[in-house]
Amino acid sequence: MADHDTNDSLFRQLQCCVIVPTYNNSGTLGQILDGLMKFTRQIVVVNDGSTDDTRMVLTRYADLTIISCSRNRGKGYALRTGFEIALRMGYDYAITIDSDGQHHPEDMMALLEKVNTDPGALLIGSRNLDQDGIPKGTTFGNRFSNFWMWVETGLRLPDTQSGFRLYPLRKLEGMRFFTRRFEFEIEVLVRAAWRGIRIIPVPVKV
Repeated sequence: MADHDTNDSLFRQLQCCVIVPTYNNSGTLGQILDGLMKFTRQIVVVNDGSTDDTRMVLTRYADLTIISCSRNRGKGYALRTGFEIALRMGYDYAITIDSDGQHHPEDMMALLEKVNTDPGALLIGSRNLDQDGIPKGTTFGNRFSNFWMWVETGLRLPDTQSGFRLYPLRKLEGMRFFTRRFEFEIEVLVRAAWRGIRIIPVPVKV
């Protein structure tokens, strides 16, 4: 309980919430939310029109903020919705984490600690995709995305496709986005870089 209180205190001190976009991941969603709740209950779940048992799973988490879309609109749309809700709730930062189980909730603390030394930066939980067991398609897609990030911004980043990030919400206010699906996660990085927001990779497990 003491560790939970300490961790939750840090979330509250930084005015940070966790946004979980989810689409048809009912098999892993509960495990992810249980893991997150060991650190904080400042959690916003955006159910992007799931057609599996997601709604049933979410009935166990009525004390969290849950947004349900009537139909699937894409991960980018779900994230943008989560940002808008978080800003309305008064949050300054938001950690985003996927609901498929590839990320470790405890790695959120590494992102929060980095805020103290680099406030206002956009932090990317950078995975080691060269280790055994990582699908070749994932590695190739990430390198392709990294290349276009460098072309558009001059920044060389190791993992531009990671959905595990910490966003400085106030610095994103007023930014116009045009994508609604997975490509949003590269668009937001490019536009953040163009606006002069520092983008910093932070090593995490996968």
